[in-house]
Amino acid sequence: MLTMPFELQIALRYLLARRKQAFISVISLISTLGVTVGVMAVVIALAIMTGLQQELRDRILGSNAHVYVFKASGISDYRADVEKLGRLPRVLGAAPTILGQGLASAGPSSAYIQVKGIDPALEPQVSDFARAIQAGSLDDLKEPAGEGPDAIFLGKDLAATLRVAVGDSIVLLTPQGSLSPMGMMPGRQRLRVAGTFGLGLYEFDATYGFVALDTAKRLFKKEEVDYIQLRVNDIYQAPQVAQSIPATLGSDYAASDWTTMNQPLFSALYLEKIAVSLAIGLIVMVAALNIIASLILLVMEKNRDIAILKTMGASAKSVTMIFMMQGSIIGLVGTLMGSAAGYGLSYIFDRYRLIRVPVDVYQVSYLPFIVLPLDFALVVGAAVLICFVATIYPSRQAARLDPAQALRYE
Repeated sequence: MLTMPFELQIALRYLLARRKQAFISVISLISTLGVTVGVMAVVIALAIMTGLQQELRDRILGSNAHVYVFKASGISDYRADVEKLGRLPRVLGAAPTILGQGLASAGPSSAYIQVKGIDPALEPQVSDFARAIQAGSLDDLKEPAGEGPDAIFLGKDLAATLRVAVGDSIVLLTPQGSLSPMGMMPGRQRLRVAGTFGLGLYEFDATYGFVALDTAKRLFKKEEVDYIQLRVNDIYQAPQVAQSIPATLGSDYAASDWTTMNQPLFSALYLEKIAVSLAIGLIVMVAALNIIASLILLVMEKNRDIAILKTMGASAKSVTMIFMMQGSIIGLVGTLMGSAAGYGLSYIFDRYRLIRVPVDVYQVSYLPFIVLPLDFALVVGAAVLICFVATIYPSRQAARLDPAQALRYE
């Protein structure tokens, strides 16, 4: 039968002190709660920053391709380039695109629009557009029969701004116009709303419209495509794929990947995650100071007990272990309670989407909470370590106590 070490027995007895020593147990309880709140705050803060970072990344990568290939003079024979790029290692799909800007109007409503010309057969290989369609069918995005207007798919928020639905028409004004006696007149084209989509990224849903590739060529008077989009099987290998493009297609080609295009956003989120973690981590430091204070008070209160233990043969190491165990128990219990509470609250907030935020500011309608195993382990490990370090000074002071001095006036 295993016997509990006497140092641990005394440490637990001091933690659960009653009657005359109730004040000591209250201080220990407050110290434990301090560690609990600190650890819980750190776990929740990291969950918010990680969730926001990953949610934005997933939505951006769902709305955009992983790599954009372009050429200064434009890509004229995009079919041959698409075929070559599709055979590259790690490339899952390739599709051409044309980008242009304009002003969309429907009745009294008008809005800025970013028009993206796509190949309906190839676009699903590089983005989530096909899965994001809420009304209409991707097959509708093709050349109309007869003299009808060309089709366009609008983001759901853009369609709401223009107050249009499937089957309605909009008028698109583009900078690529024609020369007239009155000067350069903007291009004007009537388009039929064939469907709406919701990619989950406010920037896209509020400003983007998708048309067929040939429609985009006529709208913006282009003969070449602007980019060839690529999707890769590992998003973190996108920079390496982008660097290999000139060797595959020629030195007059260049490429940009998602990490470069969105670097300012993700760098800001990463720095904010570190800053928030450090700021809230100070709460754990304050809790550690509470542990130091409670152990110092306990040493002062237990001078007589320590002296008796030493006269009975307890070594300085044993006395040190008693108070280090007591502080470590406070830190361990507080850390376990705080980490469990932080994880539980993060799960509830994320599962039921309880915290809503302005979608036009944060690009998402709610705050996502994601607790990464590595972040969770680091928080728990750091909290336990800080609490353990906080026990060293009071424990050493207790071990140095002179029994004769402590018992002189007893």
